[in-house]
Amino acid sequence: MTTPNRSREPAPAAPAATVERVAAEATNRLVAAARDDEAAGRPVVVGAQYRERARTVIADVLDAMAGHALSNARPVMAPEVEEQVRRLVLARVCGLGPLEELLADPEVENIAITGAERVMVRYRGGHRAAADPVASSDAELIALVRRLAAEAASGERRWDASAPMLNLELPGGQRLAAVMALSRRPSVVIRCHPAHHLRLRDLHRAGMVEDTARDLLTAATRARLNLLISGATAAGKTTLLRALAAHIPAGERLVTIEDTFELGLDTADEGAAHPDCVALQGRPPNLEGIGEVTLADLVRQALRLSPDRVIVGETRGPETVAVLTAMSMGTDGSMATLHASSSAGVFTKLAAYTAQAQERLSLEATNLLIAAAAPLIVHIDATPDGARRVSSVREVVGAEGHQIVSNEIYRRDAETGQVTGGDPPAPATARALAGAGFDTARLVGEWIA
Repeated sequence: MTTPNRSREPAPAAPAATVERVAAEATNRLVAAARDDEAAGRPVVVGAQYRERARTVIADVLDAMAGHALSNARPVMAPEVEEQVRRLVLARVCGLGPLEELLADPEVENIAITGAERVMVRYRGGHRAAADPVASSDAELIALVRRLAAEAASGERRWDASAPMLNLELPGGQRLAAVMALSRRPSVVIRCHPAHHLRLRDLHRAGMVEDTARDLLTAATRARLNLLISGATAAGKTTLLRALAAHIPAGERLVTIEDTFELGLDTADEGAAHPDCVALQGRPPNLEGIGEVTLADLVRQALRLSPDRVIVGETRGPETVAVLTAMSMGTDGSMATLHASSSAGVFTKLAAYTAQAQERLSLEATNLLIAAAAPLIVHIDATPDGARRVSSVREVVGAEGHQIVSNEIYRRDAETGQVTGGDPPAPATARALAGAGFDTARLVGEWIA
C-alpha cells in the first residue's frame, strides 16, 4: 500500500519588523567598519570580502538578539525563521536596499537623492513624486554608493573628499552620478532607461516626432548626414539618438564613446542590431592620480579603429574638437548629443567647448571646423507638462568669419505641436535626403512658391 504524499508545511514567515531591525543594526556596523577602514588607510572591502563581512556581522547581530531574549526569559527565533531572516538581511545589505524597488519599476525615469531622507522620483511622462528614504543616515548613503563604486564593472571608482564626483553604470544599466563634500549633503542621481530601446515609431506615438520629423530624421540617418542632437537635461537626447541608430545598417562598423556606458548599441537586440560595434568608455584617474582616459583620447583612438561612424554619447568639453574632426574626415553619419537651449545656441556651445581644448581654437577656426563637419542640428524642447518634442532641425551651410551660416529646415512649436514651414534646404542636403527617399518639398510647406 502506498503512503499518500504529504506536503511539507511552509516555514513561518520572517517578521518584517525583525528583518528591518537586524538590517538596520547590521548596516550600522558595516558603515562603522568601513569608516574604520578609511581612517586606517585600508582599501575598501568589496565583492566576496564584503559579503563575508556582512555574513559575520549579521550572525553577530542575531547571536546578540538570541542572547538578549534568553537573558529575559523570552523565546528565541525558530532555526528556520532565523535562517530566513539571515538570507533576507544579507540580500538587503549586499544589494541596493530600498533602491532596488525603485529601480525595478519600469515607469521610473530619474531618482534624485539629497541626503538620506530626501528622495524625488520622476516618472515617464514627467510626473514627479516624493519617495521613501533609501538610507537611514547620510553615512549609510555614502557607504552604499562607495560600495557600488568599488564594485563597478568598469573598474573601481573612488568617491571621497579627495574625489568628490562620481559617474558609473549600475549592474542593471542605470547611470549613477553622485557628489559629496562639495555639497551640504551627499547628492545622488540615477537615470533609468527603458528595459528595451525605444524605436522611432515609439517616439512618434509619444509625440516627440510627428510624421515629417520622423521621416526627415530617418532619411538623414540613412543618407549618412552628421547629426548633433541638442536639448536640456533629460530632454530625451540619448533616447532619440538610440532610436535613430536603429536605422543604421547592420553591416556598418560603429564605435561609441561615453564617459559612462549608456547608449548600449553594442548590446541592442543581444548584439544583433549592430554586430560590428565597439563601445568605449572614459576612465578617471586611479587612486594614485594616473591612468585617466578622456573622451578626447577615445575619439582620437576611435578613428584608428576603422569606424564607419563615430557616436559620442555627449560632448561637453575639449573632446568637441575631436568630434567635429571625426565628422569632417570621412566618418559621415556620425552622431553626438550636447546641452543647448536652442538649435542656434548649439554654435555658441561648440565655440565654448573648442576654446577649452588643448588646441585653443579661435572662433573663426571653430566655425570653419563646424562648416566642414556640416552637421544637422536636431533640437528637442520639453514643455511645462513634461512632453518632449523635436522642435527644430537646422543645417549648417557654411561659415563667414564669426558667423555660422545655417538654415532652419524644420520648425515645430514645442507647446502647440504646430509645424510651420522651414527654410529650403541647401542643394547638397536636398540631394542627400532625396537619395534616401525623403521629399524635401514637405519641409518648406507654406513657403513653397
